[in-house]
Amino acid sequence: MIIKSVEFIKSAVKPSQYPEYDFLEIAFAGRSNVGKSSLINTLIQRKELVKTSSKPGCTQLINFFLVNENLSFVDLPGYGYAKVSKKIRSQWQPMVNLYLSNRKSLLGLVLLIDIRRDPEKEEFGLMDWLEVHGIPYLLVLTKSDKLSKTKQEKRLLSICSQMSREKNKVILFSTRTKTGRDTILEEIESLMGGYNE
Repeated sequence: MIIKSVEFIKSAVKPSQYPEYDFLEIAFAGRSNVGKSSLINTLIQRKELVKTSSKPGCTQLINFFLVNENLSFVDLPGYGYAKVSKKIRSQWQPMVNLYLSNRKSLLGLVLLIDIRRDPEKEEFGLMDWLEVHGIPYLLVLTKSDKLSKTKQEKRLLSICSQMSREKNKVILFSTRTKTGRDTILEEIESLMGGYNE
């Protein structure tokens, strides 16, 4: 998949604010500060179209981007720890749940996990929900460049074991080295192709 054009469409909190279009959507989900915005920027090869921050909880809305005028990337608010008020944090989960439950144009989801952290109940819960609803998802381990090759392999095998996933079904990713970028785009293109058949 070659990305030729990208534009920000809008931010939303509830279904009545979602964009009205006929494009399929790929959503990106993960814990706060896992590197969602950085991953999307790397995929679309734009440095700051998606705002990034070293502070957890930067993405507080659902952000929609149009890619190649035929697909939408959707950046979901991160879950888990974030340096924001409890009130704001408590609004994120229902916001994400509403999106996942109601969005008929959702084609698939990219679930991001920091390679240095073990998956927790949020990741397992989201995977279970996606499987029950028949929504395909990619598992991506971010920040792989933070570890040596030996430690990467060890963490990959540990996370695969915990999530009952084959090694070739998990993608190692690094914003700095762009490792995994092409594989993620190929998987997204494959999902689109499957839908169009």
